[in-house]
Amino acid sequence: MHSSWACITKPGMSSPLFAGIVPGRYSSSTKMSNSSTVAGAGEIVGGSAGPINKKRQFRGVMFKYGPKPIQVAFRTGDYRRQVVFIGGLTDGFMASEYLEPLAIALEREQWSLIQFLLSSSYSGYGTSSLKQDALELDQLISYLINKEDSEGVVLLGHSTGCQDIVYYMRTNAACSRAVRAAILQAPCSDRECQATFSETAAMIDLATSMINEDRGSELMPRKANPNSPITAYRYHSLFAYNGDDDLFSSDFSDDQLKQKLSHMSSTPTLVMFSMADEYVPEYVDKKALVSRLCRAMGGAEKVEIEHGNHSLSNRTEEAVQAIMEFIKRDGPKGWDDPWS
Repeated sequence: MHSSWACITKPGMSSPLFAGIVPGRYSSSTKMSNSSTVAGAGEIVGGSAGPINKKRQFRGVMFKYGPKPIQVAFRTGDYRRQVVFIGGLTDGFMASEYLEPLAIALEREQWSLIQFLLSSSYSGYGTSSLKQDALELDQLISYLINKEDSEGVVLLGHSTGCQDIVYYMRTNAACSRAVRAAILQAPCSDRECQATFSETAAMIDLATSMINEDRGSELMPRKANPNSPITAYRYHSLFAYNGDDDLFSSDFSDDQLKQKLSHMSSTPTLVMFSMADEYVPEYVDKKALVSRLCRAMGGAEKVEIEHGNHSLSNRTEEAVQAIMEFIKRDGPKGWDDPWS
């Protein structure tokens, strides 16, 4: 049975994130009126508080969306239209600097922001897969549809979260019909980045051998990935040519990119590319790559963030502006019930 958790911070009380969490039950009667107006963070308008209490403190509802202990999500805002943030490797809650101003901007437009944990969150990515991420993302969207009367979601992927979106939309899972648009922020090649390290080739050979010996689920040596245990399968998926995670590499032909990405043409998609992304090798022509990715997706929109780093921590204002302009333009006006 799923449960929701209301986050309450007492006036004048200095408390950490999620402090004062008390159990609560979801009720449709607690939905904010569509006519409510929204002020800045922390102000009370229309009977509800803003999404940000103070810097690095989100205000909202924590809930379970699946049976695993890790399957926890956090929602700011109480609306039937949601932006679902999907982080990259090692990410979890509060993964990107732009999430705080984004939560405030979404509140003003009567959207909720959903942050959630997957089995692959934090150090779990090495023993998970895009397939597992897609299954859990589908569970989250199912929860939003069935428990919170969602009118549909926009998926916002950061880094490897972009791979999750592309993979998920290819599955044609039942709940993928509720995805109204997708934003790929910093889609880049894990393979091309990892290839800059001298030990990578030998580790790929080892992973390939283990997979051929039906040992893909076994862990690689610690030196292969000191930050997290990683299976031979996931190492190969991330870092070998044409692995399951290898979707955005610059050395693919246009036909190869189209084979991997063309199904995104049926979903309004924005590609946000950081033009100073530290995880994209210097030899890569970033302008050419983002144009090729957009063409492969059947004409996806693009925004090039000049001087932006991988997480856009140095360009949060531009990030939020680009996201909001896309959402307001391709948002839910005239959306049909996804199940009709």
